[in-house]
Amino acid sequence: MTDTQYIIKTKQLIDSLKNVCANYGLGNDGNEFKIITQVFLYKFLNDKFTYTSKLNNEALAKADDFYEALHAMKEDDFEFLLMANGENELHFKPDYLISYLYQNQNQDNFSKLFDNTLKAISSENVERFSVKSSSGAKDLMFDELSQFISDSTQRDDFCRALINKLFEFSFEDMFGQKYDFFATIFEYLIKDYNTDSGGKYAEYYTPHAVARIMAAIMVNEPVNNVTCYDPSAGSGTLLMNIAHAIGEDKCSIFSEDISQKSSNMLRLNLILNNLSLSIPNIVKTNTILNPQHRDEKFDYIVSNPPFKLDFSDYRKDLDSKINNERFFAGLPNVPKAKKESMAIYLLFIQHIMYSLSAKGKAAIVVPTGFITAQSGIEKKIREAMVSRNMLRGVVSMPSNIFASTGTNVSVLFLDSAHPDDKVILVDASKLGDTVKEGKNQRTVLTPTEEQKIIDAFNLLKTEDDFAVQVSHAEIKDKNYSFSAGQYFDVKIDYIDITADEFREKMGNFESSLNCLFFEASKLDEQILANLKRLYHV
Repeated sequence: MTDTQYIIKTKQLIDSLKNVCANYGLGNDGNEFKIITQVFLYKFLNDKFTYTSKLNNEALAKADDFYEALHAMKEDDFEFLLMANGENELHFKPDYLISYLYQNQNQDNFSKLFDNTLKAISSENVERFSVKSSSGAKDLMFDELSQFISDSTQRDDFCRALINKLFEFSFEDMFGQKYDFFATIFEYLIKDYNTDSGGKYAEYYTPHAVARIMAAIMVNEPVNNVTCYDPSAGSGTLLMNIAHAIGEDKCSIFSEDISQKSSNMLRLNLILNNLSLSIPNIVKTNTILNPQHRDEKFDYIVSNPPFKLDFSDYRKDLDSKINNERFFAGLPNVPKAKKESMAIYLLFIQHIMYSLSAKGKAAIVVPTGFITAQSGIEKKIREAMVSRNMLRGVVSMPSNIFASTGTNVSVLFLDSAHPDDKVILVDASKLGDTVKEGKNQRTVLTPTEEQKIIDAFNLLKTEDDFAVQVSHAEIKDKNYSFSAGQYFDVKIDYIDITADEFREKMGNFESSLNCLFFEASKLDEQILANLKRLYHV
């Protein structure tokens, strides 16, 4: 089976799970998201455990019935198998398998067996697979999913329907082929919950083109044993791209996000991308008010922070000695109206600068207005980036690069170990093709255009009206503007002509002007005549 066929099969599985939810009255219900993502996660982990166990135990690989062979193993042999499978794998007992539930689906109170199975998996893997909050509480992998069915008489049938869908298809061969398409699957899995139609569950996520550009510019040489951090991680698009660029086995992921839903989605994304060892580093918290990684300094930081968010309730709590170094440029004021328009992203930028290691690099999505603001916190931050020699460059992206917001964005690139005062500024605003996505229009960059932006940075290419290299002194002269357009040369095309050609051109201009003057005179006479007629009426 090809990777395309696996993608089709997996999407069909996701769609069939959604159909089950719809058939039991949970279509477009807020709990549908939990059911779909958690059941899919259970399926993925079940098949991954089965595949890895067969890989590490010849008897299991040859067995006609995997469940029976696993169930018959001696306790010591089973413990050895779990050790051989490695830290990345979930610990499954035989009775936790989908095949066991499938064979026992006709027993009374099957929904209780189903829920208890998922609860037991969560409990036994709590240390390695739970998302923690700032209070220390741990958010388990699975809820009691049958409880989302309000009619208790339908719960057994609902759980049977889910198990039957899971039993129809296996991921095992997919793991053997090492297909790398889980980003595609993950995006399809959550697409209904990351769009405007998702209502209160809708969240902005960074387009893959922007994420790829950020990662390719930041990781332009081999690195090993590094830390990657996103203080507003969402579902993890930026973190996954930076991890892929570095190598999943060469980095550790750290994240913070105020949203429980996003943190759970990120956990799923880490599991799908073979980064489950980093799950204990996911924290559900208010990064600005209560950062849990305050004492850490990171080698790579990526962020698409919220641009507008009301933080007036806790703004006063940020004005303390402990935060003076972190928020060196100050705290945004609370507007008299529209508190939700508070520029919270300015706090995230300062937090990121504070969190960078001595060799750290960062890429931050900001509103394009930030790069040219003439005063205030914005300018103070830009001045600090220049004076600390952290600014590596800026890319101004095309409008509508985000389908869900019309805000024009730019990406700041910082480097704590930047070797000189040269800064590359790129104006990519004219690139891309406009496509329609639902009710919105979105600008899509081609692979060639993505590479053009990446090369401008990494190869220090300059190009008229696209990329320019400037010094700190030039930036200061422009009031610390980071806009490429303000540094482009104004070019005037000169044409060599003879004296006779010049006189001929000037004669033509004079003749044209005389004609225009004559026409204007005639119009003046006509207007005066019309006024006199009106006067005598």
